[in-house]
Amino acid sequence: MAYIKTLSLFVLFVAFLASKSEAKRRNTTHIQFYMHDVVGGSNPSAVRVAGQSMNSTSLAMFGFGSIYVMDNSLTATPDANSTLIGRAQGLYAISSQENELSLLMTLTYNFVSGIYNGSSLSIVGRNPVMNEVREMPVVGGTGVFRLARGFALAKTHSMDQVDAVIGYNVTIIPYY
Repeated sequence: MAYIKTLSLFVLFVAFLASKSEAKRRNTTHIQFYMHDVVGGSNPSAVRVAGQSMNSTSLAMFGFGSIYVMDNSLTATPDANSTLIGRAQGLYAISSQENELSLLMTLTYNFVSGIYNGSSLSIVGRNPVMNEVREMPVVGGTGVFRLARGFALAKTHSMDQVDAVIGYNVTIIPYY
C-alpha cells in the first residue's frame, strides 16, 4: 500500500515538472506596427458616435463620455503609404473626468497580409494617452493567435492636431 502511495506521488510530481517544462518552451511572438488614427479631415478613420453636445465647448469632442468607432490602418512603418499589414477596428471612449486624457480601448487588430494574414488580436484596457508609453492587455485572438495572451506597448509617434500615428510593440504568448 505504501508503495502505491509513493508511486502515485512520484507520478504526480513528474507530471507537474513536465507541465512546467512545457510552459517554459513556449515561444513568444513580437510584432511592431503603426496605427493611423485619423479623427479630422474629410475622410476620418475614427468617428465620434456619442458624447456631450458639441455646442458646449470646442473640446467637447474629447470630453468625458465621448465614444468613437474606428477602422484605422496598421502599417509596417510610420508612413501612411507603407505596407498595409492590417486594420484596427473597434471603439474607444474618453473614460477620465480628471486632468488626464484616458481612453478605454476595445479593439481588434485584424492582419491582412504577411505571415499573420487572416489572424487577429484583441485588446481591452485603459490607455492614458498622455503617458509616453502605455501598456494594454492582449486578451485573445484568432488564427495563429487563437486564445493568445500578452500585452501591447503603445507610444505616440506623431500628432497633427487631432490625428495621431501610434507605434505598437506587441508581445504575444501563444496558447497550445
